[in-house]
This record gives sequence, structure tokens and C-alpha cells, in this order.
Amino acid sequence: MQKKLVSALVLRDGRAVCGLRDPAPQRGGDALALAAESARSGADALLLFDQSKGDEAHDAALTLIRQISRQAALPLYGLGNIERTEDVKKILYAGCRKAVLNGAKPSNLAMLEEVSKRFGADRIGVCVDLRSDEPPDPKTAEAVRTYASELVILTDPFLLREKGPEATGLGDMPAIVCVCGGETLSREEELSVLKREQVSGLCDAGIRGGESDLSGLKEALRGEGFQTEAKAAAFTWEMLHPDAAGLIPTVVQDWRTDEVLMVAWMNREAYEMTVRTGRMTYWSRSRQELWIKGETSGHYQYLKEMRIDCDEDTLLCRVEQLGAACHTGHRSCFYREVLSHGENVRGIGPVLEQVFDVIEDRKAHPKEGSYTNYLFDKGIDKILKKCGEEATEIVIAAKNPNPEEIKYEIADFLYHCMVLMSERGVTWEDIAGELANRE
Repeated sequence: MQKKLVSALVLRDGRAVCGLRDPAPQRGGDALALAAESARSGADALLLFDQSKGDEAHDAALTLIRQISRQAALPLYGLGNIERTEDVKKILYAGCRKAVLNGAKPSNLAMLEEVSKRFGADRIGVCVDLRSDEPPDPKTAEAVRTYASELVILTDPFLLREKGPEATGLGDMPAIVCVCGGETLSREEELSVLKREQVSGLCDAGIRGGESDLSGLKEALRGEGFQTEAKAAAFTWEMLHPDAAGLIPTVVQDWRTDEVLMVAWMNREAYEMTVRTGRMTYWSRSRQELWIKGETSGHYQYLKEMRIDCDEDTLLCRVEQLGAACHTGHRSCFYREVLSHGENVRGIGPVLEQVFDVIEDRKAHPKEGSYTNYLFDKGIDKILKKCGEEATEIVIAAKNPNPEEIKYEIADFLYHCMVLMSERGVTWEDIAGELANRE
């Protein structure tokens, strides 16, 4: 069983707070920023506890979950506000890998079999609180083992030391142990918990707050023969072919847009640090020293994927870029054109992004005589009317055997859809994430 280090956020009133059921949460803030912080710190999954009250607040929490699933690139576990099968569906469709039912609620346990058969046991978990829940009776325990794939065990440091995860009465079912309260376990205690056969993951205060050395903890686990969620590189440094100076060129690309951001160099130490930490580290030929991208500017790069070329002498790294990649302040170092031969043919993604950027610019900086600004000035009803008209035009054009007409109408429709997206604060990234969740 792979061991994972898990972070957690509590969603309340459209915001996120760190700390689980703490009377005075340590901090609150932007859910997206906190989720991204968890991913960058090396967490392998994220528990999202929805403690919102009322339908409106719950809907806002689901919207946050969708946004987090598109941006944090972490497996999500959704907990809280699950009353019906429809709630499980909403959580899973929002982008969570698992919906975790409350094991203390008879109504949740009553629908366990139904949701397991509908969505798959691998998409269902059960939460057990050792601080208050009674051990389940044998019949309930058997249902949980049959229709769920993983437990989330809430406990505190004292109970964890006294009883351990075995106190659930659910045998050796895989379990994420979530240590609630402000106290952080020592490194020795974290290792001791993770080494237990039943434990699939640990969520501790240090992990939740990004204070723990997660890469060090994973290395310690691997050193004792345990597998972790961190993926080992398929190529060791010895398998690469650096130049005479012991360096290998590294092309850096935005993982979402495929834009080439920069080219840098790695030596052995930079390569191994990047693989180990997930934070892009290079060798500076001018300063003759290692440098972590963003350490001075704050414009860090986080590794999403690394590829090697056919000669094994050049790396391609796809990254999450914070801020600008170029020291001049430009997003990419390749911001100047040297030569262009004829029409610049590009894929649909960059074209749609460029048109959308123009629409956003018109919205922020109105231009006299602009049709886009005319639509924004008229408001949502006018924009919706135009979207409806253009959709009808597509239907009419589709009856025409000449494909040129339908191409024109679809382009017109997409433009008006983008105006609507801008009006409602939706991006192409949001649309792409929604489509990806339906694969």
C-alpha cells in the first residue's frame, strides 16, 4: 500500500479555514490559494470538509470544490453535507475522487450500498470519529468493508497514542488518519503512524499548515521500505548524457497552455533536487551555483511533468509557473519575434485564449465603437439573446451543403459565448476542467 501525506481544508461561508473543528481556526483565506499551497508543499491529497450551513452556502462550497479540482491538481476527498444520493453525485461531479459519508449518521449508512453500486466502491469512503463515535456493530462494519474503499479516521493526538486506528472496529480497512487539534505530531510519531499496515495516509496539523518537511518524511518512509505517492524518476542522472561541463539543457513549458517559458541548465544536484522536491532547481553558469527558480522573485516553478528527448541529452519540463518566468517581467523569455514566414497557424486552444484575452481587455478598458463593449453595456439579457440567435444560425447553416457557412456561424457563436463567459467570470480553463471531469 502506498502511503500518502494528506492536507485538509474546512469550507465555511465561501471561505477556507485551516484546522479541523477548532473553536478558533488558526487562519482563514482564499480556498484556491490554500489548496495550491498544499499541492506545492508536497501533499498527496486534500480533504475538503464542507461545514457550511444552508443550501446557498453549500452551493458556494461546491463551486469552491470545482475550482480547487481544476487548479490544485490533487486528489480530493469531499466530506460533509451529504444527505442524499444526489449529494454524493454533486461531490463527485465537482471533481472529488471520493465522497466520504459520515459513519455516525444512520441515513448515510443506509444509502451506502446504493451509492457504492451506482458510483463504485472505489469512489466511496466512510468517516469515523474516534473522539465521539461508538464502534459499529458487526452488520454495519461488514457493510462498510463491502461498499466503501477507504476510511477517514478523525482522532486527536491523545487518542491516537492510546488506541490507534484499530479502535474503529473495522479491521484492516485502509484508512487516512486525520489528527485534529493544534498539536503537531513529532517526526517519530508521524513515521510510527504511517508504518502501520492499515494506514493509507496521514493528515496532521503540520501537513495541513505546510509546516512539515514532507519530502523528508517521504524519504524516511522510502528508506524503511515503504512506497509513497511521490513518483520516482524513470531516468537516473547516470542514464542521461550531459555535456562536457556536466550540464543538460532544460526547456521549460507551461503545463496548462504549452507556452515555452524559458531554457535553463541542470547539473546532477539540480536534477535530483528538482525530482525530489518538485520545485524547479537549476545550475547558474554565470554564478556557478544552484538556484531555485523564484527564491528571490517569488515566481516559483512547480514541476508537473518531466520528459527526455531521444538522445537523452535535453529535458522538457512542464511546470506550474507563478508570475513571470522571465527576469524582464514577461511571462515568457521568448516574447520577441525574430522572423515570421506567412500566416501564423496555431491550434484552437491558443486562438480561443487570445480572443478571450481581447474580450477581457475590452471589458477592463472600454474602446469607443467596440461591438464587444456594446454587448457589455447592454448587459446580460442582450448577450444571452445574441447567443440564442447565433445557435439558431448554426442550425440553419448546418442544412446548407457548403461548409463555409457553418464555419462562420460556429465562430460567431463561440465569440458570443466568450462574451458571456467573461460577463459571468468563467474562463476557458474552467471549461477545460469541467470537460476533463467528464472523461
